[in-house]
Formats: sequence, structure tokens, C-alpha cells
Amino acid sequence: MGQQNTTLVDRFGRHIHYLRLSVTDRCDFRCVYCMSEQMQFLPRDQVLSLEEMLRLAQVFVSLGVRKIRLTGGEPLVRRNLLWLLERLGELPIELVMTSNGSQLVRYADALVAAGVQRLNISLDSLDPERFRCLTRTGRLTQVLAGIDAACAAGFTRIKLNTVVLKGRNDDEVPALVEYARDRGLDISFIEEMPLGRISEHGRAETFCASEELRQRLSRHYQLLPTAERTGGPSRYYRMPDSDTRIGFISPHSHNFCADCNRVRLTAEGRLLLCLGNEHSLDLRALLRAGAEDSELENAIRAAMDLKPERHHFSLDEEPQILRFMNMTGG
Repeated sequence: MGQQNTTLVDRFGRHIHYLRLSVTDRCDFRCVYCMSEQMQFLPRDQVLSLEEMLRLAQVFVSLGVRKIRLTGGEPLVRRNLLWLLERLGELPIELVMTSNGSQLVRYADALVAAGVQRLNISLDSLDPERFRCLTRTGRLTQVLAGIDAACAAGFTRIKLNTVVLKGRNDDEVPALVEYARDRGLDISFIEEMPLGRISEHGRAETFCASEELRQRLSRHYQLLPTAERTGGPSRYYRMPDSDTRIGFISPHSHNFCADCNRVRLTAEGRLLLCLGNEHSLDLRALLRAGAEDSELENAIRAAMDLKPERHHFSLDEEPQILRFMNMTGG
């Protein structure tokens, strides 16, 4: 490996130091905004091995990446994931993870021991039946127990993520904020990403803009804008009487591409340069053809020229990106 330095810079002068690493496209939930109910997952031989993921992570760190987030699918359904986490935990990075919470009762303590510092947990409803409808297979009691286990495990920070769908869970936004406040957690409300063709709902009909949610919450709480960032696209607000931060992720109503500092590596080894575009580099092919680390580094550097200036999402058209969120890596 070469000496660590920030060398990943795209055509627009954005420095890339954040890698979202999808360890699997599989999940024990079938969330309506994430995948098809009858999802066909990748054949296992098309998915990177844990050893291949570790090697690529090491290459990215050599190129200046300082933060790696493990995503999926659901990362914790990947067999032997702790092996990878323990080795990533030895790298000079901030190691974080996004989870649906279903496996945290079993794994929360081990994640902290392996070096995971911060955790994002998806929570779209506090109503058991509604939660079941949104996830198709999930049990709310299991996830709430997982959140409690995570709170007890000692992560540096925990954030809840809620994808808001008008008419399906938008009325729960104040209750979700109160749940987060009671536990000292952050929470982000996310506009639905239009990836993959779905039949469960019309995206234009269920779209709920972040500004509408902020105005609703302002009736309950004094929201103070804050300039602090966590390396992600959330715009955060604080409340005078709580440490909880409320974030809004707004891919439609507030394009955040100017500050983009990340790339995504899918479970099958595609380096995605943008959430909303198909520009990619097949790193699995290079790995399995016997590429040296220097060749991987050069290919990754060159791929930065494929990173577009921004995504273009439309609620009124068929999605341009046919891969689902579980194939994208969150």
C-alpha cells in the first residue's frame, strides 16, 4: 500500500473520503420502498467474499478514505460478518453501520467490541401492524428490543432513520421524535429515493417533502438550525431542551450533491459513483483477474471522472435507476 493521502478527487473538486460498503443484498425484511416483495437475490458466487471486501477497503483507505459504513440489504444477515468488522476496526477509519435492527439483540455488544463506533437503525413506525405492512416481514417488538440493546452496548452515537410516506406513516413523525428524545438518540427523516420499479404505492402520491415535516414539527418543538455535519446529507436541527438532533435527508426537495463526499461499493463489487446514476466500475472483475493493489488504485482514481455533478430524480416519470435500494447499498 502507498502512503495514506487524499487522492480521490472528482472533476468537480469534491474530495471522496467516505465509502459505503454493501456486504450483502439480502435482508430479512422486504420494505416497500427498498425492494420487490418477491426479490431475487444475487447468486452467492457473484457476491464479493469477505476477504475481497477487506482488500478493497484497504485499497480505499490507502487512497484517503477515512470513513466506511457497512450497509446491505441487512449487513447482519451476512455470515461471519464479525470477521470482517474486526479487521476493518483495525484500520485508521471511522467505522459505522446501518441496520434494520432485527439482529441487534444478538450482535450489538460484538459490534462495539469490533470497533463499530456509530450505528444507524431504520425505524419507520411505532405501530406494530403498520410496521408489518411497511416491512412486509418485520416484527416491531424485535426491532425495539434491538434498539434497546444498542443503547446499552455503548456506541458513540445512534441515529434512527425514517423513510416518510404520506398517508402511510407521516402522521407518526412527532411520536418518532419523542421516542428518540426519550432515549437520547438522533433521528433523520428521509424523502423516498425513486430507485427500482415498485407497485406497492405511487411515489408521487406518497411523497412527503422535508420542509412540510419541519413545519409540522415546529408546532411541537423549537427547532434550531445547526451547521454541524456528520459526513452525510442530513440537514440537522437541535432543540433547546434535548441533545437529540433531527435531520432531514431531501434528495428531491433539497439537492445535496454539491457536498457529495462518498462512493458506494455494492455487494457484487460495482463501484457506484452516484446514488442516482448508473456510472460504475466493476472492481470484482479486476480482483478476480488478479489485479495488483496499484492497478486497483489506478482504476479507482480514474473512475472518479465518471462521477456526475448531481442526480436527477423525478416523481412524475418512471425511475431511471432500475436497481432497488438493497442492490445499491443503502
